[in-house]
Amino acid sequence: MVLKWAAAMGLAALTAGCASTQPQSAQGPKNILLFVADGMGINTMTAARIFAVGEEGQLALDALPEAAYVKTYSANMQASDGAAAMSAYLSGEKTANGVLAMSDCGTPQARAVPTLLELAKQRGLAAGIVSNGSVTDAFSAAGYFHHCPTGLRPAAAQAGGLAQSAAAALTPGGAGYNAALGSGLDVVLGGGARDFGQRVDGRNLLSELRAKGYVQATNLTELNALKPAAGQRLLGLFADEALVAGSARDASRQPSLAQMTQRAIAGLSSNGKGFLLVVGNRHIEKALADSSARTALEEVQAFDQALQAAIDEMQRRDPGLKNTLIVATSTHDSTLVLNGYSRRTGKTTLQEPGVLGLLKRYGDGKQAKDLDGAPYTIIGFGSGGKRVQGPRNSGPALDDATVSASGYAQEAVVRTAPGSATPGGTDVWLGAIGARAEDFRGTIDNTRVFNLIRNAAGW
Repeated sequence: MVLKWAAAMGLAALTAGCASTQPQSAQGPKNILLFVADGMGINTMTAARIFAVGEEGQLALDALPEAAYVKTYSANMQASDGAAAMSAYLSGEKTANGVLAMSDCGTPQARAVPTLLELAKQRGLAAGIVSNGSVTDAFSAAGYFHHCPTGLRPAAAQAGGLAQSAAAALTPGGAGYNAALGSGLDVVLGGGARDFGQRVDGRNLLSELRAKGYVQATNLTELNALKPAAGQRLLGLFADEALVAGSARDASRQPSLAQMTQRAIAGLSSNGKGFLLVVGNRHIEKALADSSARTALEEVQAFDQALQAAIDEMQRRDPGLKNTLIVATSTHDSTLVLNGYSRRTGKTTLQEPGVLGLLKRYGDGKQAKDLDGAPYTIIGFGSGGKRVQGPRNSGPALDDATVSASGYAQEAVVRTAPGSATPGGTDVWLGAIGARAEDFRGTIDNTRVFNLIRNAAGW
């Protein structure tokens, strides 16, 4: 790491004053995979590492050879929401929260900004999205739908609201379709079936999509059984809204994020020119908003497994990733904190609560106590729906089994309405591997991610 840093400093000195110091690889990628974890700050990522593999372990995220810090402020807030963050990553536009890939919202000059998915399709590449949330929510829709919450855009006022308008934008040939997608996205996997099949306008977009050549899966068995012919497009909607989060997911029916990612790669790889795939985990942010650390860490682990599955699959198809760029990052931070000076816990198991447990002093291993004489958890939150009213020793005594159980909500400093913990404004981490991965270094704006990907691909 020291040698890499020194080499980079030497390069910077040699190129000072030049028109561009952008690192250049001999060949840019033709396959691009962008992984985005909603709400995964560095604290959450660290906690997930300890949860999954212990303090000395390594996630797939940790093994990415290039890294950067990403600024997450939006046009009007210190922290972007999912709409503004994904708009920054996928269109390069610094938008206000709630805006999807639009410039100059609130003015007569409001206009749609091209996204990576649109640019890929316009260049003859395959393109797809994978999400364990609804494929029509703002997090996913920023790649293919343009929306100003002021109502200046016609789609904003379309019957059925934002999600149903987004579903129409994915349906080739119908009213509200986003023509910038050409013949349509090649792979769409996730939740959100209700926005396609139970609509206020009476349309059945599922039927319309099948008529346009999409093959459809509604559960894991159907997804595994599908063998689309070359050129066929894949639609998999596995829940009316979001898929089930964490360990509560029915693994026999709903595919994991890793399974959907592998299937998407298989479907997109039939295009000889290359592909763009956007993979998102929406459940992390939702669990963090509920102050449910266990579910959040389970979902970071699921995100990490999907990333590893993609790396393995692309290494098999493209040894050395000479024609592939994989980038992983997050929309914004959360207020999750790790209360320090706990003894090392190792990974969480059925017998050991690990990082989800009560904080034990590193000297003698006994439970640490606050000034009220009450134990407290290793993980806490800056804001959340749970805070003891009065002295903390006035409530039920805490034990490891209670605080590490599924559904337990960790305590917060600032009490908010249930499910409404605020995001954090700290920079988030980004990692990259493959062709032109070395472009992702330093501290960069979230809009810069779009430009680095576009430049690497030669778009």
